[in-house]
Amino acid sequence: MTTSSSSDAVSIGELLDLGGKTALVTGGAMGIGLGIVKRLHEAGANVVIADIDKAAAENAVTEIGSERVRAAVGDVSDADDAAAMVRTAVEAFGGLDILVNNAGIYKISPFLELTLDLARRTVEVNLLGVMACSQAAARQMIEQGRGGRIITVSSIESLTPSLEGMAHYGASKHGVAGLIKTMALELAPHGIQVNNVAPGGILTPGLGPLDDEVLEQFAASVPMGRMGASDEIGKAVLFLASGLASYMTGTQIVVDGGRTLRGAMI
Repeated sequence: MTTSSSSDAVSIGELLDLGGKTALVTGGAMGIGLGIVKRLHEAGANVVIADIDKAAAENAVTEIGSERVRAAVGDVSDADDAAAMVRTAVEAFGGLDILVNNAGIYKISPFLELTLDLARRTVEVNLLGVMACSQAAARQMIEQGRGGRIITVSSIESLTPSLEGMAHYGASKHGVAGLIKTMALELAPHGIQVNNVAPGGILTPGLGPLDDEVLEQFAASVPMGRMGASDEIGKAVLFLASGLASYMTGTQIVVDGGRTLRGAMI
């Protein structure tokens, strides 16, 4: 039995260095996803920006302007598309070391008005999409034989309701929280670490369905007194992708300014 980690006496700079590694970020064209892409790229990783919106993915690649960034297009809930995204990373950069499951959808709907079509699509993307992409990535990582990291961006909805009208969304995120624990157990023998980041209220273009009054009320309910920024999730993901998280798997990091301390928003 070993008593010390391989990171003993390694400098902070080396622990955060992702040079030579390749990451795939789903839903990476804007908002939280783009914030993650920028931090992983800054740390030295090659990054594939995967998104269902081809133009947005290509615009993000242009914005970053680096030979270490590529675009991939596909629906995460489609197993063939998920496998194709992984192939893009392998063909462009020779392998895959980090998967960030960030793609997700939500639409507010009161429970009694919630349709099964909306609930089904939400679960397909938010839960089955994580499963499909994680399977494709894990198979590639196992074939490579050098381990890897699978990081999923979930939500504080997996812990407690934060808004009414989110039953279907919360159910999908509770599913993700359970999924990553079993994934972590089964993939640990292959050197693959599986973790989860649960954001609270983050200011992104995706908050369009919420009006200003709701956003102001939500911000006022946060102990730190503000909404979060995409980069604050990017930094948490960078931590889990780096050598700083060398002994972590099957866990969830909450990044919410303390919002979950106050329970459901009325």
